[in-house]
Amino acid sequence: MGQPEMQPEGRPHDGRAFPLGDWGEPAARLDELYRWVERGALDTAEWYLEDRVWKRRCAWALRTGTAVGALAGAALPLLDLTGAVDGVTPWGYLALLLAVACVAGDRFFGMTSGWMRDVATAQAVQRRLQAFQFDWASECVREVLGPAEGTASEAAERCLGVLRRFTEDVTELVRVETADWMLEFRGGGVPLGVRVAQGGAGRSESAVSAGRFAPAANGARPNMPRQRPPEAR
Repeated sequence: MGQPEMQPEGRPHDGRAFPLGDWGEPAARLDELYRWVERGALDTAEWYLEDRVWKRRCAWALRTGTAVGALAGAALPLLDLTGAVDGVTPWGYLALLLAVACVAGDRFFGMTSGWMRDVATAQAVQRRLQAFQFDWASECVREVLGPAEGTASEAAERCLGVLRRFTEDVTELVRVETADWMLEFRGGGVPLGVRVAQGGAGRSESAVSAGRFAPAANGARPNMPRQRPPEAR
């Protein structure tokens, strides 16, 4: 599958067409849907991780400019006052102006808040993906090991319910992040808060970048539920 389409201003949007197939073999069809849904979530998390790279670099550059400007703005007038260096007070004022401009630029363009929001959203998507994979595995185990419950159509409906809930959850995470971005863009400052993190802001960025919750490297996926034989009439 290709990368998800983008909304205006580069926001992620899963515009992939829903895969159509033959339901004559439900197990193969459900496996196809599982792969499609999983791929969409991985693409969404990858987009946010890539988007946070340049925002983080810009944020650190602006923060460095703020620190250097504030330090120079305080030190140069003192040097001029003590007589160590003459005529540098105007440069100190210019340095302070640079520091203020860096702070204003960071707030206006949302660099610091933007990359933090990207990390939090990627964390939330990956955590939800992990829960989805366990939910899917439990459905597979129920069909393979335990005594069968209900009909084959009911088993397929349960699997489709797991897929739909996960897709809706990922869509909601993206929607909330986009709403925070729009609120910040209109207000020209830091948003009210990254609600999409859902308590995940404390996790380190390195854990996300390493794909801590990503699927196994060998690409293994849980087996699909077996198709039950027709029930005796």
